[in-house]
Amino acid sequence: MREVRIRPATAGDAERLTALMLASSAYRGVYASILAGYRLTPEYVEGHPTFVAEAGGRVVGFYGLVVEPAELDLLFVSDDAQGLGVGRALVAHLLAEARRRGIASVRVVSHPQAEGFYRRMGARPVGVVPPSPPRVTWERPELVFDVPGTD
Repeated sequence: MREVRIRPATAGDAERLTALMLASSAYRGVYASILAGYRLTPEYVEGHPTFVAEAGGRVVGFYGLVVEPAELDLLFVSDDAQGLGVGRALVAHLLAEARRRGIASVRVVSHPQAEGFYRRMGARPVGVVPPSPPRVTWERPELVFDVPGTD
């Protein structure tokens, strides 16, 4: 994969980011309900720090950060870009952005299949978030990134 470039998202990216998110194979089958009907809106992008990863001129991932209280709200990498360092680049950018904002830690409520990734990136497990039917019928790992340089 070519070099990954991360830039701030714009309201005009919302539709493309929604399509990337809805195409994720991680949210098929039993996990499909969490994204059913979900859309990333221009208002979301304008109201939350949201960043896009591009490689070779195309969008290959993104993340959205809730600032108060600090939480990684969304992080998606296109299926064809997984395993190529895009997620790692997005997490590194997230931690740099959090540090820039003076945020000491960032909560992550993870997709069960992504827990290992977040742990490899340095997040520590702190608990489990119970199901919240009807959309989420499974437990979700809760982790925290401690942001370096904010002590």
